[in-house]
Amino acid sequence: MEFTIHHQVLLSVFGLAVVMGAVANKTNFCTMGAVSDWVNMEDTGRLRAWLLAAAVAMLGVAILEASGKLALGTATFPPYRTANFAWLRNLLGGLLFGIGMTLASGCGNKTLVRIGGGNLKSLVVLAIAGASAYAMLWTDFYNNVFGKLVAATTVNLAASGFQSQALGDLIGISTPIASIVVALGIAAFCLSSSDFRSNRDNLLAGIVIGLIVVAGWIVTGGTMGNEWKEYADFAETKPLRVETQSFTFISAMGDAARYLTSPQDTSLINFGIVALLGVVVGSFLWAMISRGFRIEWFASGGDFVNHAIGAVLMGIGGVLAMGCTVGQAITGVSTLALGSFVTFAAIVAGAATMMKYQYWRMMQEA
Repeated sequence: MEFTIHHQVLLSVFGLAVVMGAVANKTNFCTMGAVSDWVNMEDTGRLRAWLLAAAVAMLGVAILEASGKLALGTATFPPYRTANFAWLRNLLGGLLFGIGMTLASGCGNKTLVRIGGGNLKSLVVLAIAGASAYAMLWTDFYNNVFGKLVAATTVNLAASGFQSQALGDLIGISTPIASIVVALGIAAFCLSSSDFRSNRDNLLAGIVIGLIVVAGWIVTGGTMGNEWKEYADFAETKPLRVETQSFTFISAMGDAARYLTSPQDTSLINFGIVALLGVVVGSFLWAMISRGFRIEWFASGGDFVNHAIGAVLMGIGGVLAMGCTVGQAITGVSTLALGSFVTFAAIVAGAATMMKYQYWRMMQEA
């Protein structure tokens, strides 16, 4: 079989994802844990690592766009900068995802990391979240349940003269310049904590994961990406989702479920599916190296129910919001899209609210 540019792109993505999985496992990078630490213990270490990853990704994209080496525009997957600002979609999807990841003990990325570390509960979460995302992406479920509501509340910014929902366009300045200012502000906040600066794991997680998201944009939107798109245009069977993109995990779970329905169709193997596998492999490798591999299963029937409900909410909410704690809160934010910031805030709000409810319920039962 010929080794094409398509295979080169997928292999590059797999390598980046392996590093992401290993680093996330090694540093205990966890966005749900970040919110939990903040809400329950007033510890912002992992929250700052998450924010630092977003800042690094944002700064990287800004530099690439300013230098002319990357042009995201509005033609990305998902379409982060689209002029159609679906604020309710971002808000509701983010809330559902935040609640879901709390019940399921971790976001999409953390689910994959846990699988690599031997957590069979997370394998069940992956299967259920994947089936839910599949329903949203590849059936009429989204249109039947959310389509009219989203269409009625979507704001057409182009009608008001705005080219996109990137904050730079909205306030009338260069988006790369706006991105640099915002990124430096976020990075300054993160590094203002001496505890955070002294924690090598949090620094490593924030910097490396942010850079991996930038690398994803380069692979699919740079020279290699242009060759990839040209190859796809002339391919006998066009591969799925040959678009400028970077790391996001919930839609990838839905795509993986679709591939499993037709495993003989290799054109369905895309960026997201390869990224899922890479994170699991990277986490597994680190778990074996550090001797941290442990088989885990549900503690009770109630534990299973909570994780199952959480997985459904993650799958539905993640697709509705067009991204997860990585896909919107790091990759999406790196484009400076307004909807990504709304989703980020909604995910945190949903997770924090569920954590407060769980604590209240625990006190009532005590």
